[in-house]
Amino acid sequence: MIRVYLTLTLLSTLATSFIFGVNTLFLLDAGLSNSGAFAANAAFTAGQVIFEIPTGVVADTRGRRTSYLLGAGTLLAATLLYVAMWQIEAPFWAWALSSIVIGLGFTFFSGAVEAWLVDALLDHDYEGDLESVFSRSQVIAGIAMLVGSVSGGLIAQFTNLGVPYLLRALLLVAVFAVAFFEMKDEGFTPHHGRGPIDEIQTVVGAALDAGWRNPPIRWLMVAAPFTFGAGIFAFYAMQPYLLELYGDENAFGIAGLAAAIVAGAQIVGALLVPRLRLLFKRRTDALLAAIGVSVLVLIALGLVSNFWVALVLISIWGLAFAASTPVRQAYVNGLIPSEQRATVLSFDALMGSAGGVVAQPALGRVADVSGFGAAYGVSGLVTALALPFYVLARREHAVSDPIEEPAPEPALV
Repeated sequence: MIRVYLTLTLLSTLATSFIFGVNTLFLLDAGLSNSGAFAANAAFTAGQVIFEIPTGVVADTRGRRTSYLLGAGTLLAATLLYVAMWQIEAPFWAWALSSIVIGLGFTFFSGAVEAWLVDALLDHDYEGDLESVFSRSQVIAGIAMLVGSVSGGLIAQFTNLGVPYLLRALLLVAVFAVAFFEMKDEGFTPHHGRGPIDEIQTVVGAALDAGWRNPPIRWLMVAAPFTFGAGIFAFYAMQPYLLELYGDENAFGIAGLAAAIVAGAQIVGALLVPRLRLLFKRRTDALLAAIGVSVLVLIALGLVSNFWVALVLISIWGLAFAASTPVRQAYVNGLIPSEQRATVLSFDALMGSAGGVVAQPALGRVADVSGFGAAYGVSGLVTALALPFYVLARREHAVSDPIEEPAPEPALV
């Protein structure tokens, strides 16, 4: 079961990351403006907001395997649709609708495979450490993203921008096949007795009770739209911005390098978290430091004109994000009752995605009018708006805030 889980993590991340380095360039090559390209990305994020809870109901009523298969099939169809629209230079509304469908596909994935794994392991009386399994998954995902993003950029440079999407489709076929033949819902009983409306009401009610009405979590949820909204723009804007600084708009391999750097930071961040924990007494202190670094780096990215300096700054930004993510997860999970964990985490994800819906087209418009440098400066200021809410969370003195024993180091085997 662990092997299947890690295999699905490897294949799905590799499939996704093939387009990380070229997605924005792909949309621009299809005839969209900067604001149009980021508005299409915002439509993807909007799809995640709209469908996060309904697809969670599917996983709870029809099974985690069914949800995962629906996700793989939806992403496969939407990826092929993307290639077809690129060839005909489809209008913006078509890109927006197809991006919403991609968001739907990822919400079918969201949480389904993790829930499947935990249920199955508990059903078989697994005595190992779940944290070590998830740490191995994060490292494998980082390696897959590193390989996929670099390969996708280089392949696009020597062929065309559509080929990475075709390779993504082939890998999604492999994801579907592994899930179809290897995943079996064990230790899980679907809830068929209640209708979807009742299930959604239950999810929202639990999220409000255990999440929004819980002050330490509420402050982090309010901060999420600022950090996630600016962060997703900063990630996808790296592609055209680095090419602009490099001086060659056709060097797609360079664009893939940005995503590869973030992937490398994810690997390093996962491995260094136990050591970084020694520097702080409270998790909110670590999170405040990470956000402060992100603000300074994003503003600096808007001011530099040297390609290599920009690469260094992107590395620092990616490392700060990767190192802070497990700390935030530990803080939030330590405050949620086990019965309501999935619902609160889904609501937290919704808050972040909502920020992406607003921030991406707005910052894309800034890039159209004043350039990517100005857009990065504004994204740094947007990220800074999250700082007061983390200060408020720190003042709550939550039980999960103190850092005690160092976490065990993640291992690949």
